[in-house]
Amino acid sequence: MSALFNFYSFLTVVLLVICTCTFLKMQFPAILEQKTGFRGFFWKAARIGERLSPWVAVGCFTMGVSIIFF
Repeated sequence: MSALFNFYSFLTVVLLVICTCTFLKMQFPAILEQKTGFRGFFWKAARIGERLSPWVAVGCFTMGVSIIFF
């Protein structure tokens, strides 16, 4: 089943994209400088990861626990 049709998988993909974009922006800031177009989507995901990092961390932890135990 595709991640688009399974809400649980969709949330996992969204959290992974946010965490990956935030990490890439911290390591290689020149990659995500463009705020428009296709790379603008990843810039916005990195911005969400920067601004809401405690909530993203809680979401990643909760997702990890639910994957391991359920």
